Amino acid sequence: MYQALYRKYRPQTFSDVVGQKSVTDTLRAQLETGRLSHAYLFTGTRGTGKTSCAKILAKAVNCEHPVNGNPCNQCAACRGIDDGTVLDVVEIDAASNNGVDNIRALRDEAIFSPASVKKRVYIVDEVHMLSVPAFNALLKILEEPPEHLMFILATTELHKVPATIKSRCQQFSFKRILPGQIAQRLEYVAGQEGIDLTAEGAALLARLADGGLRDALSLLDQCAGYSDTVDVPQVLEALGLAGNVETARLLELLAQGRTADALETLGRLYAAGKELRSLLGELSALVRDLLIRKTAPQGGSALLTGGYDEHTLRSLSELLPPARLLQMLTILQATAADLGRSANPRTDVELCLIRLCDATLDGSTVGLTARLERLEQRIEHGVSVAPADPAPRHAEKTVEQAHSAG
Repeated sequence: MYQALYRKYRPQTFSDVVGQKSVTDTLRAQLETGRLSHAYLFTGTRGTGKTSCAKILAKAVNCEHPVNGNPCNQCAACRGIDDGTVLDVVEIDAASNNGVDNIRALRDEAIFSPASVKKRVYIVDEVHMLSVPAFNALLKILEEPPEHLMFILATTELHKVPATIKSRCQQFSFKRILPGQIAQRLEYVAGQEGIDLTAEGAALLARLADGGLRDALSLLDQCAGYSDTVDVPQVLEALGLAGNVETARLLELLAQGRTADALETLGRLYAAGKELRSLLGELSALVRDLLIRKTAPQGGSALLTGGYDEHTLRSLSELLPPARLLQMLTILQATAADLGRSANPRTDVELCLIRLCDATLDGSTVGLTARLERLEQRIEHGVSVAPADPAPRHAEKTVEQAHSAG
């Protein structure tokens, strides 16, 4: 039976863990010196290695022949923990076992010595989901744990964990994995699996994963099932991101001030079932990427959301200066925030696009700054600034005449 890549290539030793060197080095040093804590709290975003490190730590403390702080993965204890036959190492999902009765049952059985290994280990995933009474019940055993007991708590939302629990644990923060490290791991896995993954495809998948290696491997799995070659076009097609081409085209129309074409594109996307909030979100993400490229050209590539090729980003960057991008992003964010309270969301989005096409319709400070920057660029490049339209001048004169007549 086929096994998902993120499961097949789950780290088996601390040396296999990608992008968390400070965490793994500290845990290995504690294991080698025997200075282990009775409770650990692993925090960080999804897919960064919290549960994997918890399982490796559970194996390492029970391993019969550890190697430099790593489990050997060959002894009976390591094999039993891997296949789930060692009942003294228990993984609990706090999202579905969050009641006080669950924790009381755990507390009652935790006092017994382990049957087949050195330490009884409880891995509590998503610990922030526990109820207040459950946290209080857990606190009791964390205060005075038996010598044979170890708790490893993992959470993606540290702010929801009570301070009384945090203070009794050694806390390790798992950082988002850098895109370069993710891409390198993807290329290794692709080589092992015989997947034709290009360097550009790996880089795009790494950016789309948003710092999570598990997400990156799942995306690679999905793309490999769609096409024999995993390159940028195939990634966009397999992940349903080909619509980003439409988003980029719409932004190009907005940058060129082609209001009628922009509204026609919006109407076509709306008729095809495109959600308006989603469209604004995609435009915001693209404008944000362009703004980061403009303001942080050296190190900003690691901050990009992904989904757009280099040629598209470069072409749009040439059309939009930073002040204009800032103005567009401000309008998009404000419109998206108000869309939920709107009586007619489509009209609001149309008004948003009209304002984005014509900077003169935005009287805010950001809008005025964008217009001034555009005038400065035109003067700097020797482009003549067209005189003001005579119609408003005539209207102003008429107003003056009306005042004189009054």
